[in-house]
Amino acid sequence: MLSLLLVAGKAITFNDLSTVSGGSIIAKWFWDFGDGSPIVDSTSFGSINHSYLNPGTYKVSLTLLDTSYCNAPETDTLSLRVSPLVKAQFEVPNEACAPFTAVFNNTSLAGQTFAWNFGDGTTSTAINPTHLYNTPGTYTVKLIAYDPSTCNLVDSTQQVINVRGAPTAAFSYTPTVPTENVTHIFTNASSPDAVRFVWDFGDGDTLATSSRADVDHEYNSTGTFNACLYAFNQIGCVDTACRPVQTLVSPRVDVPNAFTPTGPNNNVIYIRGFAIGKMRFIIYNRWGQKVFESNSKNQGWDGKFNGVVQPMDVYAYTLEVEFTDGTRATKKGDITLIR
Repeated sequence: MLSLLLVAGKAITFNDLSTVSGGSIIAKWFWDFGDGSPIVDSTSFGSINHSYLNPGTYKVSLTLLDTSYCNAPETDTLSLRVSPLVKAQFEVPNEACAPFTAVFNNTSLAGQTFAWNFGDGTTSTAINPTHLYNTPGTYTVKLIAYDPSTCNLVDSTQQVINVRGAPTAAFSYTPTVPTENVTHIFTNASSPDAVRFVWDFGDGDTLATSSRADVDHEYNSTGTFNACLYAFNQIGCVDTACRPVQTLVSPRVDVPNAFTPTGPNNNVIYIRGFAIGKMRFIIYNRWGQKVFESNSKNQGWDGKFNGVVQPMDVYAYTLEVEFTDGTRATKKGDITLIR
């Protein structure tokens, strides 16, 4: 068994308190001082001195070799803090979201006992305590480190922890009564301290944004969807609001017959419709060459082929659609490209 006998500056004396019974004789003592120095191989019982060059925490071990015992070798360890002065210091995040379980990392130099004040009326004497802050607020945490073997005996430090509350997420939407083939409009009504948002429309589509502007969303089938808004404040505390949204969607599809790729408006041609589950939209020039293909109504043709805007002309298209209710539709026709 090891015991700390003396700490004088950086010089430490260890006293060997190991015991044997039954007339056994210890053959070897192996001292490992945990600082990378060579292991000391001794053949005698008693005290041993060791000097540490740098402050820090070291794990010292003594291993006894006695081949007459079935448990040999036997090892005991001691965790030792070394410093000419005791210096209190610790690490913990200075901002967090309530409820916050603070894990305090005690990095003090020297120090044999410790006194913590968590700033909310509670205390601890643990070396590395954890503490739960349930209520948002500003807390001043104080640590006092004691070490009677150092010159200054005691040192203290403190740190402020800001425990933030979450913002309040809230939203409304229209129409609230199911209306056939009408796009829903979502209005963000979250508290002012929310700065980032994630919309989950309940149908697999999401939208991340820092804007509070109204959001349009088109549902693709009839049903009830659990729409949720996640609101985050500046340090990431989050609140969630969810509401059921009822929809009424009937299969519809249409293809515009003209567009102006170089104009300020109507410069991309899209498939228009509702309840479109799968689709294949192909556009050909007058020579039968395919100039565009899309499998999504959100991907339209901007009038370009191989990066070049095509000439003003009439282009043929074919459209195959499978709706979310399992029905199908096929359309063929012409599109006029106007320049």
